[in-house]
Amino acid sequence: MEHEPEHQTGHDAHGHEQQGHEHDAHGQPGHGAHGHDTHGQPEHGAHGHGAHGHPGGRRGRAGWRARVAHLLTPHGHDTAERMDGALRTSALGLRTVGWSFAVLGATALAQLAVVVLSGSVALLGDTIHNMADALTAVPLAAAFWLGRRPASRRYTYGLGRCEDLAGVAVLAVIGGSAVLAGYQAVWRLVHPQPITHLWAVAAAGLLGFAGNEVVARLRIGVGRRIGSAALVADGVHARTDGFTSLAVVVGAAGVALGVPIADPLIGLAITVMILLVARDAARDVLRRLLDAVDPAAVALAERTAARVPGVRTTDQLRMRWIGHELHAELAAGVDPGLTVEQAHRLAHEVEHALVHAVPRLAAAVVHVEPAARAAAAHDTLAHHR
Repeated sequence: MEHEPEHQTGHDAHGHEQQGHEHDAHGQPGHGAHGHDTHGQPEHGAHGHGAHGHPGGRRGRAGWRARVAHLLTPHGHDTAERMDGALRTSALGLRTVGWSFAVLGATALAQLAVVVLSGSVALLGDTIHNMADALTAVPLAAAFWLGRRPASRRYTYGLGRCEDLAGVAVLAVIGGSAVLAGYQAVWRLVHPQPITHLWAVAAAGLLGFAGNEVVARLRIGVGRRIGSAALVADGVHARTDGFTSLAVVVGAAGVALGVPIADPLIGLAITVMILLVARDAARDVLRRLLDAVDPAAVALAERTAARVPGVRTTDQLRMRWIGHELHAELAAGVDPGLTVEQAHRLAHEVEHALVHAVPRLAAAVVHVEPAARAAAAHDTLAHHR
């Protein structure tokens, strides 16, 4: 009797970092929890599938013994590994926004003292700008905190998409900052005011630039490391705020040289620059909201799955971001003569290869189908599509 396996496996977060993979207590790469529930039944015991043979390796007597030992040995670390990667990245994101708030808050308070001393409207605008940038830590912190909550019956993928909503909030702050900077510049053109303590104003501007640049480097670096588009966008925002602070220095220099109109004119130029950066940040956040992924990652996943021994065809590859982790779905055509157990093992080997090859991939759902007669099996659902 010939078997026609139609098998699907779902795997939770592996927590693999782009720069390397975590290792378990045995010194082997940890592959997270491969717990699955193909038939809607609860899992029995703590059995995972993290010790699959690597594609292309020989399946000799040692490999057979290892697989038998794996099947008979209980693995109690599955649940912990499933959550560990997500918790680490979310905790890093929380620490990043916390430090960002502290640095920018201290910067804004120092600038406010100089505003009271000098009466500089330009510096007041920059102070408000920096305080608003510090407050963007609030939606980001909320997003990272919510992202640490486990999946539930209502939110089966967890709350990682809160990061995308935080990205929208950051964009709103960037847009509001541009409006505020433009308003201050126009106001200064219409209502010029004298400025005192120019050296203190210039020093406060330099302090604003330094504080924003520190925060920008921190946010962008960590955001790229954990795959958070919202955190990267907020880092870009902080960098543009740093150039706004430098405009305060240039304006103070212009006033010192007898050209008071230099400050508002430079403020208008900075407003245009902020709007241009906001456009680029909006593009990135919008793409994330629309489930856009890097086409190179899709091509890499296709090549990786196709190279797994036993896979004849690959089809219907889909990938999407959930927070700062990628999730994938893939149909793999295999030999129709495989047993269900063999197809099950092959599905895990495909998933195993994918999480090692594709950066930030946390979960893969592999649908195994007979390569020769897949089309006939799909006729059942054809009229629903």
